[in-house]
Formats: sequence, structure tokens, C-alpha cells
Amino acid sequence: MPDLELFIGNKNYSSWSFRPWLALRQNDIPFRETLVPFEFDNGNPAFKTFSPTVKVPVLKDGDLTVWETLAIIEYIAEIYPCAGLLPADRSARARVRAASAEMHSSFSAMRSAFPMNFHRPAGALAVSASVQKDIDRVVGLWSDCLETSGGPFLFGGFTMADAMYAPVVSRFATYEATSDPVATAYLEKMRTLPAWKEWEKAALDETWIIEAEEV
Repeated sequence: MPDLELFIGNKNYSSWSFRPWLALRQNDIPFRETLVPFEFDNGNPAFKTFSPTVKVPVLKDGDLTVWETLAIIEYIAEIYPCAGLLPADRSARARVRAASAEMHSSFSAMRSAFPMNFHRPAGALAVSASVQKDIDRVVGLWSDCLETSGGPFLFGGFTMADAMYAPVVSRFATYEATSDPVATAYLEKMRTLPAWKEWEKAALDETWIIEAEEV
């Protein structure tokens, strides 16, 4: 059996940590959680003891170290194929990977303007044209996926794509980024997941503050 240990950062702020954690917990996949907080604005020197990039998240499976969120979730999908993180259908699997890769590589304006922050009271911010472009693309992508699949998740069942977009769901809710009814329904569905609520409660219980992430 796999011996999984997931190293993560602060639950309030670490959007990249949230993704593989949610993929594991949503599917009741056993793992050990090791939280090493961001004690400095740019991370924590202690990350170098387990992370080749001095960043989180990192997954360890025995002697194997997997870094980078997308690779971690792909690995989880391979060792637990019954979880459905990647669909059995080849075409659907390709679309899940494309949507996930777009999240991994894109939306930098939105991510910079809207740090993930469960503590922040909900409230809209004025946004630049580049941020609005990112928001519109995410809403369009979600709408296309949900219309094609029939929902309730982007590709029907919960997949890697939903895990990858989970921090965007949090951001959209916190910063009231869209009133689109399809996107709003998806936000509500994601935020009712027991695994989501578990992460959110832990995030709200944290007392660490990173000023650079407070907007």
C-alpha cells in the first residue's frame, strides 16, 4: 500500500497546498498531513528539509518525493484510479488535463490581485482589465465544462480539475468576483463538500498572519 505524506503550508493562504489535500481527502485516500507554516513572507527555510524547490506542497511515498501540485495529483490519480480524478474516457481525460494545466500556468493577474484568504470577510474589489479577463475566462471555462458534463462538478464527478480550481472557488467567493449563475452554483456545490469544510475550519482556526497576502 502507498505510504503517503503530504507537506503543506498555512491552510489560510496556501492555495497550492489546498489542491492535492482536497484531492486526497475528498476521496478518503489515507495520508499523513505535515503542516509547515509560512513563517516569512517568502516561505520558510525549513522547507528545504523536505522540498527540492523549497516550496510546498510536496508528496512523499516511501522513498519517492513528488513536488509540484499538478504532478502530485497526477500521481495520486495513477495509484488510486478508482478515485476518478482522471476519467476513464480518453477524450474526457484529455479535457480534464487541459483545464488543469491551464489553471497551473495561467490567471496570474487574478491570483496576484486575489490572494486566497479564508479569514478575509467577503467583499468585492475594483479590478483591472487583466484581472477581469482572467475572471471571464474562468467563468467561460467552467460554463463550458458544466454544460458539456451536466455537472455537478466540472466533468460530472469530482476530478483533478475540481481540485485544481478549488482555490479559485475560494477567491471568487471571498472577493465576490462573479454573479454568473452557473459559476455561482458551482461555487456553492464545491463549498458544501465535507473535505472543503474541514480545510476551511482549520484555516479559520489559524492565527498566522502574512501581511503581503492581506488585501
